[in-house]
Amino acid sequence: MESVEELAAKVWRLSRDKLLIHLRFLDVALSSLEFQAKPGSKQILCDMSAPNTAVILYDPIVLLRLYRANPNNVTRLHLHILLHCIFGHSYKYDKVEQELWNIAADMAVENTALELKIAGLETEYDKERKEILAQWKARAGALTADRIYRKLKEDRPKKEEMLALGNLFCRDVHDRWKPAELFAITEAQWKKISERIRTELKSFSGDKSDDKSLLQNLEEVVKETYDYNDFLRKFSVSGEEMQINDDEFDYVYYTYGLSLYGNLPLVEPLEYKDVNKIKEFIVAIDTSGSCRGSVVQAFLNKTYHILKSSENFFRKVNIHILQCDSKVRRDTKITNDEEFERFMREEKLEGFGSTDFRPVFDYVDKAVNNKEFENLKGLIYFTDGYGVFPTQKPSHGYDTAFVFLEDNYEKPPIPPWAIKVVLPVEELEE
Repeated sequence: MESVEELAAKVWRLSRDKLLIHLRFLDVALSSLEFQAKPGSKQILCDMSAPNTAVILYDPIVLLRLYRANPNNVTRLHLHILLHCIFGHSYKYDKVEQELWNIAADMAVENTALELKIAGLETEYDKERKEILAQWKARAGALTADRIYRKLKEDRPKKEEMLALGNLFCRDVHDRWKPAELFAITEAQWKKISERIRTELKSFSGDKSDDKSLLQNLEEVVKETYDYNDFLRKFSVSGEEMQINDDEFDYVYYTYGLSLYGNLPLVEPLEYKDVNKIKEFIVAIDTSGSCRGSVVQAFLNKTYHILKSSENFFRKVNIHILQCDSKVRRDTKITNDEEFERFMREEKLEGFGSTDFRPVFDYVDKAVNNKEFENLKGLIYFTDGYGVFPTQKPSHGYDTAFVFLEDNYEKPPIPPWAIKVVLPVEELEE
């Protein structure tokens, strides 16, 4: 007669085989999970701190009770934990409010499991889950853990609602999601697995609605992140600044002169230094109705605080801030730090009509032709992306970047000659 632990191990294998039959693209991910019985623990959780793998720790008695109530419970639990791993939910645990993140992560994986519509995954209370998730989709948009979490932070549901959400969507314990030094290795491994799954889904499954939630969450995992500070440095130019150049100063002759002649050094330090800083560029602000004033203000604040630091900003600059929708509404010229501060303090946004990007580029071309700029390096266009793009690259050779806020899943395609940057909401909130 088989022992309790042997039966529990067989149940895990059965659930794994069932998932492989319906979701063959999860083969590598499923093989990356290991199982370890913990009799008497009275819980089931995934330990993400083990190197190069993830270990599901489980009480065999708890698992067999779930299976006896409904065999689908174990298959659904298996997929639930696997999706947490694929979506990288454990790696943000030290950067979030954990109670809110637990619920957001559970809601995201349950939504994905339900939208896959696979036979053998149905469990009790799925109807209630679908109703709640439909309401949240209307509130938060794409149901990824990050978007649900932001909405939870914004709305701050009452304790009763939080408890109800936790009871409805939780299937595993997240106690082993605490930060660990080995997480970096495991995160890189799971990110590669996520990238592979995304590629296979896009290549072979087409644009099926059943896969949409899975793709949305995968996009969240594999998206590129940007250091906005480093990005702005791409628009820097070389120039001379009045400051001591320690790199070209010879201390030997300096100190020798002081020792030989008293107060007379043989060489003085250079009072200028070649540096790369931002001197000329344009910030175009889409003030159409879909770009909220508070979001635009947050973007300008972020840009300003980066530029005002001495390491990025020449003392005399030529920066133009264009407010535009279907036309250029206002052009504010900034030549120094004080003018930038005045703009941030006093300026009001204008526009809020429809969006057409072409007038901005026509306006900039005329400004360059009129010698308004000596060496324009680039134009940053902050927008939601919904508008008419120019068909050709700007004739004067400056780089163009369209900057989007990470508030929607799908962003409109941009021209091939432009740079696309997506800023996380959290980065603007810093």
